[in-house]
Amino acid sequence: MDTPIEVLRRVFGYDSFRPGQQEIIDHVVDGGDALVLMPTGGGKSLCYQIPALVRPGVGVVISPLIALMQDQVDALRALGVRAGFLNSTQGFDERQLVEAEFLAGELDLLYLAPERLRVDATVRLLEKGDIALFAIDEAHCVSQWGHDFRPDYLMLSDLHERWPSVPRIALTATATPDTHKEIASRLRLEQAHHFVASFDRPNIQYRITSKADPKRQLLDFLRTEHDGDAGIVYCLSRSSVEKIAEFLADNGIPAVPYHAGLDAATRAAHQARFLREDGLVVVATIAFGMGIDKPDVRFVAHLDLPKSVEGYYQETGRGGRDGQAATAWMAYGLQDVVQQRKLISEGDEAHRRRQALHLDAMLALCETVGCRRVMLLDYFGQDHSEPCGNCDTCLSPPETWDGTVAAQKVLSAVYRLWSERHQRFGVGHLVDILLGKQTPKVQQHGHDTLTVFGVGTDLGQPEWHAVIRQLLAQGLLSVEPAHSTLVLTDLSSGVLRGQRQVPMRRDLTRPASRTKLARGSSRPSTDTTLTPEATDTFERLRTWRATTAKEQGVPAYVIFHDSTLREIATQSPTTLDALATINGIGQNKLTKYGPQVLTVLTNPT
Repeated sequence: MDTPIEVLRRVFGYDSFRPGQQEIIDHVVDGGDALVLMPTGGGKSLCYQIPALVRPGVGVVISPLIALMQDQVDALRALGVRAGFLNSTQGFDERQLVEAEFLAGELDLLYLAPERLRVDATVRLLEKGDIALFAIDEAHCVSQWGHDFRPDYLMLSDLHERWPSVPRIALTATATPDTHKEIASRLRLEQAHHFVASFDRPNIQYRITSKADPKRQLLDFLRTEHDGDAGIVYCLSRSSVEKIAEFLADNGIPAVPYHAGLDAATRAAHQARFLREDGLVVVATIAFGMGIDKPDVRFVAHLDLPKSVEGYYQETGRGGRDGQAATAWMAYGLQDVVQQRKLISEGDEAHRRRQALHLDAMLALCETVGCRRVMLLDYFGQDHSEPCGNCDTCLSPPETWDGTVAAQKVLSAVYRLWSERHQRFGVGHLVDILLGKQTPKVQQHGHDTLTVFGVGTDLGQPEWHAVIRQLLAQGLLSVEPAHSTLVLTDLSSGVLRGQRQVPMRRDLTRPASRTKLARGSSRPSTDTTLTPEATDTFERLRTWRATTAKEQGVPAYVIFHDSTLREIATQSPTTLDALATINGIGQNKLTKYGPQVLTVLTNPT
């Protein structure tokens, strides 16, 4: 029987484990249960794949990612791993073949959607086979505190009762201390060994900018910093997704939409293009991205405020899985806060309270004047006291100012509108009153006679929007859900009476950009700078890889990751033995692709 390190070298082509992997793998190989919290790109998959290859039997992987199972299986088969899946996309004959392979011991890994365990036939099938382990991927789906709750995951606690001697490993990239605790409780893993890796992704630069003209801001960001790069743009609504994708395409950036309103065939086609093509941008709702193992996503952009820090972290984590520099960019504005506060009013009290906590944490991350990475890691219960030097607030520290008087003017205007006229109005009208504008609406309602009319001429409209946004973020203003109008909160009176100061962040007119990152010390050490000759070789290898991937109908990264091609281009091996020393080239890929790679290297034309 091979040891874990032998499997790592022979199958996956790596000489050593990443930090934390070997301890987890050894524990599961020895039959222990494990709960693993590890960031996206940290190598979670190997933590169950290698034990499944070392232990006798088949590793059963529970995954919600039906649309990606084929790609996951293709990637494993390219490594020489005998893998299969069972889900609702298959026909009867295909399922029968996979079931026969499982019973005959001809599989190393079997992927199942959680709803398959509701089918008695699936349970009976598993009872007839020899199971090496159960891996529960995306384990945060079991937690109602998390951002992607799936009821089907609740039944996974039964695995231990049916197969008490089979080790279980649950894995997730996003878990606060509360979510961590709930995962352990719901999956009955309290007594398991809990492995918590650092959530830090130092290669990702976090940036949040004030929303002005978000489409144009996005276009400028892509053209100046990520021209030709693959990336994901997240929007909350299907309509926004369609409009942004069309806008980018009209401006010369290859982009496709992805949301639940598209038919299944279109979604599948757009996802396949993203996985198989270089430089494609997907504009999507949060329905896209979980489990996407595309290593070269260079940016993740948000044009709407995420509902939680967990969701933001999970989504931004889809960038830079290869360890190279990536950008997490967001345009954030007043309307985002108003919209999210309004959405929270829906649902029962427990739901509202939970969503309010999520939103408050997200707003605090957006409005902080300190290091965003420090705040992000603190949210996940990890101490990171030193500023990172690789987020916008570190690269261009924002100014702060005493916004108490400005806050009093806004709160007074809201109070006057209600107490004197029993009326509530939106942000635009409120700002018109503060600026003393004689609009038809102001004159119609007689608001030019209010004592607060014209008291805010010291600030411009954008500045007042920023003040109101920060008052909403600090809970000093709220949104009345029925009409999306502003109302006071229990905390407002302290400000109006002068009992509470209101520090505010001054919005930057020119946000930090990657040009500063290039000059700083926080660019990841894995970012390889190629010589002109090596760059030419790298591009030729990428062209060969794209052609081969297209012929085989698989994503390019299934052949080789960019990091592997960079190392080949740098080392220029001339024999198969030398090629075998390159990271990411296991025995199966060496046999399958080695001669072709050497041909590319020796024939530059």
